[in-house]
Amino acid sequence: MHILYFHQHFSTPQGSAGIRSYEMARRLVHHGHEVTMVCGSYGGGKTGLEKPFVKGRREGEVDGIGIIEFNLSYSNSDGLLKRSGLFLKFALKSIGIALTEKYDVIFATTTPLTAGIPGIFARWLRGKPFVFEVRDLWPELPKQMGVIKNPLILGMLSFLEWASYRSAHRCVGLSPGIVEGIKKRGVPDNKISLVPNGCDLTIFGDDATSWRPIGVNENDLMAVFTGTHGMANGLDAVLDAAKELKQRGNKQVKIVLIGQGKLKAELQARAEKEQLTNVIFHDPVNKNTLSGLMASADLGLQLLANIPAFYYGTSPNKFFDYIASGLPVLNNYPGWLADMIEENNCGFVIEPDDFEAFADALEQAADDKSKLKIMGDNANKLAVNKFDRKLLADKWVNWVTAVIKW
Repeated sequence: MHILYFHQHFSTPQGSAGIRSYEMARRLVHHGHEVTMVCGSYGGGKTGLEKPFVKGRREGEVDGIGIIEFNLSYSNSDGLLKRSGLFLKFALKSIGIALTEKYDVIFATTTPLTAGIPGIFARWLRGKPFVFEVRDLWPELPKQMGVIKNPLILGMLSFLEWASYRSAHRCVGLSPGIVEGIKKRGVPDNKISLVPNGCDLTIFGDDATSWRPIGVNENDLMAVFTGTHGMANGLDAVLDAAKELKQRGNKQVKIVLIGQGKLKAELQARAEKEQLTNVIFHDPVNKNTLSGLMASADLGLQLLANIPAFYYGTSPNKFFDYIASGLPVLNNYPGWLADMIEENNCGFVIEPDDFEAFADALEQAADDKSKLKIMGDNANKLAVNKFDRKLLADKWVNWVTAVIKW
């Protein structure tokens, strides 16, 4: 079976972006299917193709995956207007692929929401089986964040969401809240499957070469955040906690923020102004290098801005990387991940916007390494028993390929 797979922000493990689509495509290949990945050029991501673009695209094969990459360079630090333009350009180019390529199933994954457009065209103009994967609830998230306020734009996005869900023969949701959001748009239960992000246990294993950034000593408690430095992540909470630790005279906790994003420069400027030497900023690294950082870390930080839509409507890669590495997790918002951390005793859960509780949790972690070790072991058990990427990928493969029987 040939699956045409659309993911604008696709990356192999050589990049610093999430690799869910790479792992899912590899699992399709493992089961004997043919995959063509259609993507753009994502900042921090690497498709594995090196040859120059010709007329705005290049093609090749990487690890058994056929790749069509459009020369549409995207970065999280781009402004909303530029990003929106890139989303639309990718969608328009993708329609051409969806209407001309030979394939059996079309699969599209967000973000952005416009990823569903080629699937809509393929379903209604070619009668192709279409599976749509939802990673975030749009337009609910940008609406609650205040990123998009124009009612006309919100209405258009809401219609696109509805059209994508209702055009798809099957949907995949990455979190319980996303599944419920799809149901609310009129999609029946038997057309939706929950397949969250998973743990790459072969990458985040015991054989990683551990390392710590400059400024972090071996005896420091190192808490790490890995991911985008943007509005959604609410990383001022980190600086608030770091400031509180500084005022308490705590010198044993170091917080490492590794990644990039629109607000990184602003966060760095604030940290410098307030002389927060307990916060270390580091550029993004690929997955193998990241696994070495995780091996040396003591605590993973699962942080988001206090937006209710995040509570059950996200499935963050970083959380699963943390537990795969055997790291206890400090989480600063309620929801399904907070519930899981408490139920499995694999970290700390604090209330949103409470910098004192944030600082208290970091100090507790530093003061009781034996308890931290127990939490880390519990985190790893959770990763192995419930979120092994290979097991989840097999479930995903069965769900996607079985659509051909409908």
